[in-house]
Amino acid sequence: MVAITPNVNERSLELIAERKLTFPLLRDEGNAYADTLGLRHTLPDDLKGLYLQFGIDLAASNGESSGSLPLPARYLVARDGAILYARVAADYTRRPEPEETLAALHALTG
Repeated sequence: MVAITPNVNERSLELIAERKLTFPLLRDEGNAYADTLGLRHTLPDDLKGLYLQFGIDLAASNGESSGSLPLPARYLVARDGAILYARVAADYTRRPEPEETLAALHALTG
């Protein structure tokens, strides 16, 4: 398992420590990979301002000022690259529960 994030490496290291993650966080600089998958969206200026009011500085976290974020997505990918399971949420507040992804994994692997 890996996670892909636009966060700069320093922020990823903080997240790994804070949440005691045991899997790697790969960096998607500028959300370039998310963009190739059609998962990148840019926040409107008023929402960027709201993020800042809550202490979330995307430019500092991501190391660039586009104000873009990837849509939440989970994939199970076979070794040959075939996508076996996919969940993408256009609404970032409605992410699939980890149990749903684990159930899909168990169903695929028996």
